[in-house]
Amino acid sequence: MDPLTAFGLASVAAMLAFYTLEERSPKFVFMFALACWAAASYAWMAGTWPFTLIEAIWGAVALQRFARRRAIG
Repeated sequence: MDPLTAFGLASVAAMLAFYTLEERSPKFVFMFALACWAAASYAWMAGTWPFTLIEAIWGAVALQRFARRRAIG
């Protein structure tokens, strides 16, 4: 497996793991956002701009959810 594919696989696996753990702590929502941006980086390097755009937006949405959860308590 080439390094770019391995990075993409790790990014998407991290997204899945952190999404599953989001209810446990706001930090997992933040980690999900970072994983989304990692997946967006992978997509950009792979030349798939629609996936890049969607993953970047998912990261921004997750960051907003993180900020809301931190503000609530």
